[in-house]
Amino acid sequence: VQLQASGGGLVQAGGSLRLSCAASGRSFRDYYVGWFRQAPGKEREFVAAIKWNSRHTTYGDSVKGRFTISRDNAKDTVYLQMNSLLPEDTAVYFCTAGVYRGRYFPSSWGQGTLVTVSS
Repeated sequence: VQLQASGGGLVQAGGSLRLSCAASGRSFRDYYVGWFRQAPGKEREFVAAIKWNSRHTTYGDSVKGRFTISRDNAKDTVYLQMNSLLPEDTAVYFCTAGVYRGRYFPSSWGQGTLVTVSS
Protein backbone atom coordinates (compact mmCIF):
# COMPACT_ATOMS: atom_id res chain seq x y z
CA VAL A 1 0.00 0.00 0.00
CA GLN A 2 1.25 3.48 -0.89
CA LEU A 3 0.61 6.29 1.55
CA GLN A 4 0.45 10.00 0.82
CA ALA A 5 0.44 12.47 3.69
CA SER A 6 -0.66 16.07 3.30
CA GLY A 7 -1.87 19.04 5.28
CA GLY A 8 1.32 20.20 6.91
CA GLY A 9 2.20 23.86 7.18
CA LEU A 10 3.03 26.76 9.46
CA VAL A 11 0.74 27.52 12.39
CA GLN A 12 1.01 29.61 15.52
CA ALA A 13 1.17 28.02 18.96
CA GLY A 14 -2.32 27.28 20.22
CA GLY A 15 -3.62 26.79 16.72
CA SER A 16 -4.92 23.73 14.90
CA LEU A 17 -4.02 21.75 11.83
CA ARG A 18 -5.43 18.62 10.22
CA LEU A 19 -3.23 16.12 8.44
CA SER A 20 -4.54 13.63 5.91
CA CYS A 21 -3.14 10.29 4.80
CA ALA A 22 -4.49 8.81 1.58
CA ALA A 23 -3.85 5.23 0.50
CA SER A 24 -3.39 4.00 -3.03
CA GLY A 25 -2.38 0.80 -4.76
CA ARG A 26 -4.15 -1.30 -2.17
CA SER A 27 -6.78 -0.38 0.33
CA PHE A 28 -5.56 -0.15 3.88
CA ARG A 29 -8.95 -1.22 5.14
CA ASP A 30 -7.47 -4.25 6.91
CA TYR A 31 -4.61 -2.37 8.54
CA TYR A 32 -4.02 -0.23 11.49
CA VAL A 33 -2.90 3.21 10.31
CA GLY A 34 -0.63 5.34 12.41
CA TRP A 35 1.34 8.55 12.53
CA PHE A 36 4.92 9.08 13.63
CA ARG A 37 6.87 12.30 13.77
CA GLN A 38 10.51 13.28 13.79
CA ALA A 39 11.85 16.62 14.90
CA PRO A 40 15.31 17.84 13.87
CA GLY A 41 17.98 16.10 15.87
CA LYS A 42 15.50 13.87 17.68
CA GLU A 43 14.42 10.26 17.42
CA ARG A 44 11.26 9.28 15.62
CA GLU A 45 8.26 9.39 17.96
CA PHE A 46 4.96 7.53 17.88
CA VAL A 47 1.98 9.89 17.65
CA ALA A 48 -1.23 7.89 17.15
CA ALA A 49 -2.74 4.81 15.52
CA ILE A 50 -6.23 3.60 14.68
CA LYS A 51 -7.70 0.17 13.98
CA TRP A 52 -9.30 -0.52 10.60
CA ASN A 53 -12.84 -0.32 12.08
CA SER A 54 -12.03 2.70 14.30
CA ARG A 55 -12.84 0.70 17.44
CA HIS A 56 -9.40 1.12 18.88
CA THR A 57 -7.16 4.16 18.97
CA THR A 58 -3.89 4.72 20.77
CA TYR A 59 -1.86 7.88 21.33
CA GLY A 60 1.60 8.88 22.37
CA ASP A 61 1.75 10.49 25.80
CA SER A 62 2.85 13.87 24.46
CA VAL A 63 -0.25 14.32 22.29
CA LYS A 64 -3.01 12.76 24.40
CA GLY A 65 -5.95 15.10 24.82
CA ARG A 66 -4.78 17.39 22.00
CA PHE A 67 -4.66 15.18 18.90
CA THR A 68 -7.42 12.99 17.48
CA ILE A 69 -6.98 10.30 14.87
CA SER A 70 -9.89 9.18 12.69
CA ARG A 71 -10.41 7.34 9.42
CA ASP A 72 -12.81 7.16 6.49
CA ASN A 73 -12.44 3.75 4.90
CA ALA A 74 -14.73 4.66 2.01
CA LYS A 75 -12.17 7.30 1.04
CA ASP A 76 -9.13 5.27 2.13
CA THR A 77 -8.09 8.28 4.17
CA VAL A 78 -6.94 8.73 7.74
CA TYR A 79 -6.93 12.09 9.49
CA LEU A 80 -4.94 13.54 12.36
CA GLN A 81 -6.64 16.53 13.94
CA MET A 82 -4.07 18.49 15.93
CA ASN A 83 -5.31 21.10 18.39
CA SER A 84 -3.59 23.28 20.97
CA LEU A 85 -0.36 22.97 19.04
CA LEU A 86 2.92 23.65 20.80
CA PRO A 87 6.30 24.62 19.34
CA GLU A 88 7.56 21.19 20.38
CA ASP A 89 5.04 19.64 17.98
CA THR A 90 7.21 20.95 15.14
CA ALA A 91 8.34 17.92 13.15
CA VAL A 92 7.98 15.97 9.95
CA TYR A 93 4.90 13.79 10.33
CA PHE A 94 4.82 10.38 8.65
CA CYS A 95 1.80 8.28 7.79
CA THR A 96 2.18 4.51 8.19
CA ALA A 97 0.22 1.27 7.89
CA GLY A 98 0.83 -1.69 10.15
CA VAL A 99 -0.39 -4.00 12.88
CA TYR A 100 -1.08 -3.81 16.57
CA ARG A 101 0.44 -6.44 18.88
CA GLY A 102 0.31 -4.85 22.28
CA ARG A 103 1.67 -1.75 20.63
CA TYR A 104 1.66 -0.42 17.09
CA PHE A 105 4.18 -1.80 14.57
CA PRO A 106 4.37 0.03 11.23
CA SER A 107 5.24 -1.90 8.09
CA SER A 108 4.66 0.67 5.32
CA TRP A 109 5.73 4.29 5.38
CA GLY A 110 4.66 7.26 3.33
CA GLN A 111 6.63 10.42 2.76
CA GLY A 112 6.41 13.01 5.48
CA THR A 113 4.67 16.32 5.74
CA LEU A 114 6.26 19.17 7.65
CA VAL A 115 4.44 20.84 10.52
CA THR A 116 5.98 24.00 11.94
CA VAL A 117 4.54 25.61 15.07
CA SER A 118 5.75 29.11 15.80
CA SER A 119 5.84 30.54 19.31
